[in-house]
Amino acid sequence: MTTPTFPPLFSGLAVEGPTDPFDKACAEAARGCDAGLVVYNLGASTLRAALVFAPDVPLEDAMAMLPLCGVGFQNALGALAPPEVAVHLEWHGGIRVNGASCGRLRASASSDTPQAEPAWLVIGLELPLWPENDDTGHTPDQTALYAEGCADVNAVELLEAWVRHTLVGINTWTDTGAAALHKDWRGLAYGIGEDTAQSGISGTFVGIDERFGMLLRDSETTHLIPLTDVLEG
Repeated sequence: MTTPTFPPLFSGLAVEGPTDPFDKACAEAARGCDAGLVVYNLGASTLRAALVFAPDVPLEDAMAMLPLCGVGFQNALGALAPPEVAVHLEWHGGIRVNGASCGRLRASASSDTPQAEPAWLVIGLELPLWPENDDTGHTPDQTALYAEGCADVNAVELLEAWVRHTLVGINTWTDTGAAALHKDWRGLAYGIGEDTAQSGISGTFVGIDERFGMLLRDSETTHLIPLTDVLEG
C-alpha cells in the first residue's frame, strides 16, 4: 500500500494489526512527541487514524478540534466521493453517511479540567470501509463507506485529504476564531431538533453554545452539556 504523504509539520506513524492508532497516539503524546503526529492503521476493511495536537488554549476551547476534524473529514470525502454522498456529524463525534452511522471521531487529552491548558489532545478517526458481513438488513442504521457508492475512494488519499482539510480548518480557526467553524458545523449537524440523551440528561437537542456545548431543552429548562464530556480516558 502507498505510504501517505502529509503537509509540512505533520509526520506519519503506521501501525498494523490490532494496534489502535488512537491508543498509540495518546501514548506517544504522553511521552512528549511533537504535535502533528498522524498515527494510522489502514486495514483491509477499516481506516483508523489519530492526530496529536498541542493546544495553547484551555481544554474547553481546544475541544473545538473535535468538530473541526469532523468538518475536515466531510470536506475530504466531499472532494473524493460522488456528489450525491451526504455526510453529517453527530455532536459527540459520530459520523453519518447517507443518514446511517458510519464510524466516529473520538477525543482524549492529558487533562479533563476544562479551564486548564492540556499538554496534548488527540483526535481519532474510525471509518469502516466494508460492512462486517454481506447481510446489512439486520443493521439498517449502520453502514460502511464502500457500501454507499464510494468504492472508488482510495483510503490513503482519503487519509491525506482529511489531514490537509483539517489543517486548513486549524489555520482558519487560529486566524479568525470559531465563527466559520460554527457555521460549517451547523450545516452538517445531525439530530438538531430531535430528542436525545447525553451525560444522563434527556431533552431536545436545540443547538450548541460558543464552545460547541450541547444545548438540551426539557420541559423545565435548557441544559448545557460541555463538549469535554465526550473525552475518553
